[in-house]
Amino acid sequence: MTPVIYGFPSRFLLVVCVLFSALVGVPAQQANPKATPTPVAGQDPEIIPTFIRRVRLPISVTDKKGVFVSGLSQSDFLVLEDKLPQQIETFSDDLGEESQLYIAVLMDTSPSTAGKLRFEQESAMNFIQTVVRPRKDRVLFATFDHEIVLKQDFTDKLDLLDKAVFGVKKLGTQTAFYDAIWQFCDEKLRSASGRRVLVVITDGEDTYSRADLRDAIDIAQRTETTVFAISTKAGLAGAVPGVQMGQVNSKADHNLVKLAEETGGRAFFTGDMLELEKAFNRIKKELRAQYLVTYKPSNDRYDGSFRKIEVRLNNVQGGLRVHTKDGYKAVADSVRP
Repeated sequence: MTPVIYGFPSRFLLVVCVLFSALVGVPAQQANPKATPTPVAGQDPEIIPTFIRRVRLPISVTDKKGVFVSGLSQSDFLVLEDKLPQQIETFSDDLGEESQLYIAVLMDTSPSTAGKLRFEQESAMNFIQTVVRPRKDRVLFATFDHEIVLKQDFTDKLDLLDKAVFGVKKLGTQTAFYDAIWQFCDEKLRSASGRRVLVVITDGEDTYSRADLRDAIDIAQRTETTVFAISTKAGLAGAVPGVQMGQVNSKADHNLVKLAEETGGRAFFTGDMLELEKAFNRIKKELRAQYLVTYKPSNDRYDGSFRKIEVRLNNVQGGLRVHTKDGYKAVADSVRP
């Protein structure tokens, strides 16, 4: 397929459209968070996203050894929003086996990844081959530097993904990391019919985006997308001198952790392929062992405030840990349920 080059997030491009329309005297439509997103290439034109009126929480529960715990029921969970108990409307414990995954894999091809391209490519395909279920899940692959390029749209064909991943040869001149997250959450994952996952393979630096970290987290939360981050900063050729695998030291490292944790995902810092394989297998197990809870917020105002989410366990043995996104921004939006 012919690569599709994206620009900046659509909300920023709208400003340009408004200014141009004003010059030529044509009325421009103002930004409306309730508006139905414009379909993009490869998207089903019949999809009509619905207005978000429920919060969906994929929840993982692990014991002291990190083993995922199954067999819990709805009565075992207590959901709090801004410290207020919420009424659970739906509960599922077979989400991982039944629900289709839509995964966007974004690979950093900026100058800072020089010497690590092969590692990034092998990491991307390793993740895809480990996590994706053939003939069920769908994956797209894209790169970002000073341009955001869709190399392969959603597909379940591993040969097409392999061709797209290992067909990357050149690096760009800047890093539009946060713009890439915004673009694919907003224009691709928003209308996906299954669970939405975004995997970024990057060192976490951003030198070119108009969006920022908070924007990236916000759009992921609003489109109910879980972000997993794979850092390229250590381990193989081109690693940062003095940086050891597994350490989280720089601002970019902490931003990757924040991006992942606030969307219900995880960040991994290793350049060792064996350790990455273990991490991918853990992601696979987590995605298959999640519970899905939905609730209608007792505070139903779309006032732009951040709503803090906490999930606790009732009458369950001690030592268990609950993992999910930590909140969302209360903005009226549209997303496929």
